[in-house]
Amino acid sequence: MKIIASVVCFFALGIQALVSESARPPNILWIVAEDLSPFFGCYDDPVNRGHTPTVDALAAKGVLFKRAYATAPVCSASRSAFITGVMQTTTGTHQHRSSRADDGLVVPEELRINLPKEIKTVPELLSEQGYFTFNSGKDDYNFHYDRRSLYAVGTDVNYLAGMNGWQGNKATHWKSFTKDVWNARKDKRQPWFGQIQVDGGKGDKRYLPQGEYVAGEAVELPPYFPDTPALRDAWVVHYNNARGTDVRIASILAQLEADGELENTIIFFFSDHGHNTSLRHKQFCYEGGLHVPLVVKGEHPAIAPGRVVDDLVTLLDVSASTLALAGVELPEYLDGQNLFGKSYREADFVIGARDRCDYTIDRIRSVRTERFRYIRNYYPDRPLMQPGYRDARPPSIDMRRLFKEGKLSRYQSEHWFGIRPEEELYDMEADPHQMNNLALEPTYRAVLLKHRSILEGWIAATGDRGQLPESDVQLKATYDLWKDKDIFYNASVNPEYDKFK
Repeated sequence: MKIIASVVCFFALGIQALVSESARPPNILWIVAEDLSPFFGCYDDPVNRGHTPTVDALAAKGVLFKRAYATAPVCSASRSAFITGVMQTTTGTHQHRSSRADDGLVVPEELRINLPKEIKTVPELLSEQGYFTFNSGKDDYNFHYDRRSLYAVGTDVNYLAGMNGWQGNKATHWKSFTKDVWNARKDKRQPWFGQIQVDGGKGDKRYLPQGEYVAGEAVELPPYFPDTPALRDAWVVHYNNARGTDVRIASILAQLEADGELENTIIFFFSDHGHNTSLRHKQFCYEGGLHVPLVVKGEHPAIAPGRVVDDLVTLLDVSASTLALAGVELPEYLDGQNLFGKSYREADFVIGARDRCDYTIDRIRSVRTERFRYIRNYYPDRPLMQPGYRDARPPSIDMRRLFKEGKLSRYQSEHWFGIRPEEELYDMEADPHQMNNLALEPTYRAVLLKHRSILEGWIAATGDRGQLPESDVQLKATYDLWKDKDIFYNASVNPEYDKFK
């Protein structure tokens, strides 16, 4: 009888172990590309069709979101939003590179931007849920935090010892995704959440074999650009960077599989905003600055293989979906929704916002609906080509030279160097390059008023912090950071800095 009882106990424990293993929460991996537009075959890109097999396969085995958007066309504001699941203009993290000090220094009290007490980051909430967390990449969050409270690894603990409230920017080993990631956890049964950074538009081209490089003549330059070697090269480089990102992701997936982690891992691949290799995209609220790739793949009942979603979604939905898939009860303050939940409803519009970027002061808001993009410029007297961090780069140099020589088309001269319209309205179906502004067209008056009303209602409902000027303390810190740099040669276009000179 003792033998029988032992056998029964043995099988009971075995069944319990199997049930426990099958019920284990999924691992969740964010592969976050920098500055990358959806120049992939699965997005019907004619140049890269057939040249991005990894991302295309992820899409075929998972869910492809055709119209996903960042909340800001610049890194830190966008990242501050998707790491909290709350719009950056609500938390006061909308000004690019705020709440900062020199690398390795504690942020002074007067420069700190603190999140509201009720708001926790995605990794903090997952850690409370029992997840092991890591970040093999940069943070770039515009709020005060201690990196060790967000991530279990990915930080040099000795370096941080005694630095209470230290803000990180990049993990110590962020160029090597195999260092301090899922294998760093002691209990291999513990579910994990991680972020792996790929350079995307900032340099993934170097992972691409030269035989796979895009031929320059195969690329059609958008008509809002003059066709110069520098601008053409910038456009071609982005196609190559997308191909290089594909190679980089393939190596991450291979490592997951080799370590036995792939099967139980849900993968989100997305970019923080659109590409930076050319003007008008990064830092601006046109489609090229806000439209990003988003692919989700994993063994989960709600993630149907081969599904293509044309709904308007944002990276705030990535935050909510991640928490929901991990079994976290969603906080009420979240601005996004679970893309795979039963209560999911297609959004009528998504919002994009740009504020100060580096030292360049601006404020732009945008509404994207099913067919139209509406843009509101709050500093129309400051041209699109007002001084910025890219002024020393060949595309900017070419653009300014051609303008001085009178060699730009009328549209290009007015668009880049003229007074901007207070309102812009584009029919995205008829005018994908967003060159024909319909805001003053009588036949589109009702459409304009609708989008204006959406934006004004959203600003009031969310308490958009961009309505208020940035504090002198923060502006002075920005001025001090840039004043000795050669690139800050003509910041007088931003009179807000005059008081500090």
